[in-house]
Amino acid sequence: MTDARAQTPGKTALLGAEPQLVISDIAASCEFYTKKLGFTVAFSYGEPPFYVQLFRDGARLNLRHLDTPGVDPALRDREQLLSASITLDDAKPLFLEYQAAGVGFAQPLRSEPWGARTFIVRDPDGNLILFASHGE
Repeated sequence: MTDARAQTPGKTALLGAEPQLVISDIAASCEFYTKKLGFTVAFSYGEPPFYVQLFRDGARLNLRHLDTPGVDPALRDREQLLSASITLDDAKPLFLEYQAAGVGFAQPLRSEPWGARTFIVRDPDGNLILFASHGE
């Protein structure tokens, strides 16, 4: 992989993305992301809270409470629509960590034809979170 900033001098560099996941229960989702996936709450907003930002290392996720799903659950499951993709240096240790924590997987760890190693976690609201690393 090349550093795109080196190829486009004078351009603004994108430093990260913060996907927003629609969830139905802030407390249950925060418990899942902190206790099972190892994220930390950066902040919560509202009284009662309806918006939370979580982080783990350089990854950030935003949780937004809605009473109705943001995406039709049947469509999401049928098309395997991802809510977020998180890249990491090595997928296997994190997969094993999550497996030991009892996390449910929509897809176990596998090597993809394009060289990535991936797995997909399903959160309590059915959001699909892809974790991917390059190669083995």
